[in-house]
Amino acid sequence: MLEGLRPAAYQCNGVTVSAADFYAIACDPRRSVAVEACAGAGKTWMLVSRIVRALLDGVDAKDGHLGVSPHEILAITFTKRAASEMRERLYLWLQQFDAAPESVLLRELQERGVRGANGPGGLKAMGQQLGHLYQQVLQSGRQVQIRTFHGWFAALLRAAPLSVLQQLKLPLDYELLEDDEPAVALVWRRFYQALSAHPVCQADFESVVLEHGRHQTEKALSVALNKRIEFGLADAGGVVDTSVQHFSQLFPALAAFDEPAQALDLAPARMRWLAWARVLGQETNKTPQQAARAVADAFALEDSTAASLAPDMSARLALLRKAFFVVSEDRLTQHLKKYRVAQEAALELGLLCAATQQHKAWLYQQRMARLTRLLSAEYAALKRERGWVDMADVERSAQVLLSDPVLSGWVQERLDSRVRHLLIDEFQDTNPMQWQALSSWLGAYAGAGGAAPSVFIVGDPKQSIYRFRRAEPQVFVAAQNFVAQGLGGDLLSCDHTRRNATQITATVNAAMAAALVGEHFQGFRSHTTASTERGLVCRLPPIPRPVAILDEEGAAESDAFGVPWRDSLTCPREVPEETLRSLEARQVARWIALQLENGLAPSDVMVLSRRRAALLPMQMELRALRIAAQIGEKTALIDCCEVQDVVALLDVLVSSEHDLSLARALKSPLFGVTDPSLVALALRQRAHQ
Repeated sequence: MLEGLRPAAYQCNGVTVSAADFYAIACDPRRSVAVEACAGAGKTWMLVSRIVRALLDGVDAKDGHLGVSPHEILAITFTKRAASEMRERLYLWLQQFDAAPESVLLRELQERGVRGANGPGGLKAMGQQLGHLYQQVLQSGRQVQIRTFHGWFAALLRAAPLSVLQQLKLPLDYELLEDDEPAVALVWRRFYQALSAHPVCQADFESVVLEHGRHQTEKALSVALNKRIEFGLADAGGVVDTSVQHFSQLFPALAAFDEPAQALDLAPARMRWLAWARVLGQETNKTPQQAARAVADAFALEDSTAASLAPDMSARLALLRKAFFVVSEDRLTQHLKKYRVAQEAALELGLLCAATQQHKAWLYQQRMARLTRLLSAEYAALKRERGWVDMADVERSAQVLLSDPVLSGWVQERLDSRVRHLLIDEFQDTNPMQWQALSSWLGAYAGAGGAAPSVFIVGDPKQSIYRFRRAEPQVFVAAQNFVAQGLGGDLLSCDHTRRNATQITATVNAAMAAALVGEHFQGFRSHTTASTERGLVCRLPPIPRPVAILDEEGAAESDAFGVPWRDSLTCPREVPEETLRSLEARQVARWIALQLENGLAPSDVMVLSRRRAALLPMQMELRALRIAAQIGEKTALIDCCEVQDVVALLDVLVSSEHDLSLARALKSPLFGVTDPSLVALALRQRAHQ
């Protein structure tokens, strides 16, 4: 075991326990538990084992009838594939138990935490019941419910009374959209048309675009639309309008003004600034003299403003800030720090700048809130016209149904599925709306003192990958608190992996420890491994980046892409022949080629990237080295390159005059014709026409 790694760690409610005790608690269907377990700890094994234990729990010793009907067990995961794999594992186990000898059955039970003597109702009797469990489940005619969140929520919606659909303004006869991208693509034209009918929103949109650009504005609105349900609930509770404070609340001295810069229009402020300017102007150094001239220019704006117009105080504030503060920060420049009057001016200027930033944030938030309300309303109207219900609507409907004790009971009766055991896999990918629906439902049991379902949740916040689907790892913390306090359950944690090599585990520990020190992550505990393989972790040398040019304050004079600033009037742009991304891809491709030469198979190599854009250069570099490589497709099957190549070939076979399809088919891996050969073929065809 590597230095720095402690022995295998299993904990229950913060107290170290043995592995046997850990799995006995986790697999006990009568206890509610929340399990935080690292990769390779056997999370899905625990969940399916708990289902087996739940089916065995309460089996009648005389007639062997199941104490819990299979459909009273609900296991939830996040993808259809994961649900299918979980279902396959459960029924494969049951089938194997059906043909297993007694010694194997007893060992399987002990691994799942069953303890006791071999007397009546003891371990041996449970082994016999386990051997007959498969046939009993088949004879029951009902299956264990293993579903996705959206699949279960959609079933609840289908059983909902019409009054709930009317309450949520959903169409009574609807089509369920599993993918809302087509609907979102259609709503933007409606939104822009609606702006013209709402002058206030139109002014809001123009102001935000003017300050942040159209792309960033639409990006922010897209995020708001993606979280429209959460926004609507927060808005109904009055949270949205008060989430960003007005500057007058944080800066009471400026409360009399509509905007902070107006304080510079007062005569006392003018006298202070001009007095500071006179003192700075008497200095011999150039920097304070320049600051003094900037103050004079700022307050000369009033004299140059037409009599019918009010002076622009924001422009005055901008001139003062440019003269005294560092460009990228609201702090006094290094060359002015030694002057007392400059320090006095900086105190007032810093207050005005902070208040102005708060005012801008408040204005932006108010404008975006109004635009989000309009966009959400247009999206809802579009769905009603088309008869669409999307997954966000399904989650909201489930929250309404499950939070009402009468409605939830009615729906459960309609579904004929009283849930006695609830199990959720990969809980770190749960979004707040999904958890709110579940916690409202379970909380109703706990609050009424009823027999709440036993709850098993398992996950690892470090492995949360569905942020783009509104997942929030902090929901895991809320669920842990609910299990412990609301249900009187146990909190388990496992930092011991069964599959990761020692070098891999050490690398994870180092990376997460650094994140912990940098306050990018909380609550990490170092991991251990049962693997005896050392494994391999290597790091290729970094590709040199362009050297940034520093200004007099030590700040990098570069744009948002890290490219050093240049005077475009006198200095031509030099475009590098190869981007950093291509160079990095080439370096990795050469390393992979070396590993393949040493006996590794291409199918044993997986390349992961933070962004999909980096994968295409990687694929091109690998193919240049004649290494087979394929990017996992997110597109529809018909849009895949391979399918398009086959379609192009079929086009040519149907219509021999389809030259574009012919060119694509010839260039595809089906024929592999090169560009020079295609050009020669085209010229020959033209010569014979």
